[in-house]
Amino acid sequence: MARTKRAGRRSGNPDTRAEILAAARRLFAEEGFESVSMRRIASEAEVDPSLIHHYFGSKDDLFLAAIELPLDPAPEVAAVLKAGGVEGAGERLMHAFVSIWDGPHQDKLLAVVRTSLSKPAMSFVLRQLFEHRIVKTVESVLGGEVDRIPVRASFIASQVFGLVVARYILKLEPVASLSADQLAETIGPTIDRYLTMPVDQFET
Repeated sequence: MARTKRAGRRSGNPDTRAEILAAARRLFAEEGFESVSMRRIASEAEVDPSLIHHYFGSKDDLFLAAIELPLDPAPEVAAVLKAGGVEGAGERLMHAFVSIWDGPHQDKLLAVVRTSLSKPAMSFVLRQLFEHRIVKTVESVLGGEVDRIPVRASFIASQVFGLVVARYILKLEPVASLSADQLAETIGPTIDRYLTMPVDQFET
């Protein structure tokens, strides 16, 4: 059923932020992060575009708020990759991911994962998060050293998300009890292989 638009644009009020978030969630889920502009979101929410900047700042910040993620993984991913390039990147990445998940935001992160597994629209938005904040970060740092990063990143995602489910949701042993160092040492070489192995045979 089509939504009925009200005449005119609303100014800021206690409901404006929630309306912007609801509009952003709908559009991000339906069309993806890259395809949706701030002006489009403002039109959907029936607010002046300046209010989006007032409440959220940038489009990236709005996206993170829309999916209720408590932190942005991109800066941490960029930092560990810049620390040594491709060599040993798998261990550094895994250590960073585990440290984030073992940190103070664990409950909120798990809530996002559980919601994404139960709600198709949220699952799509979580995929957008991975593509926009992680894949593009890896590409920006390692793009000159590694080809076909989106393909490689999808294999890395299978390791990371599989670890999240096994360690934090299913609590499988010994994975659930291993330290960040142990997990990085164990799983890091697999990520290194994903970053360096031939991938021309895989379609995208």
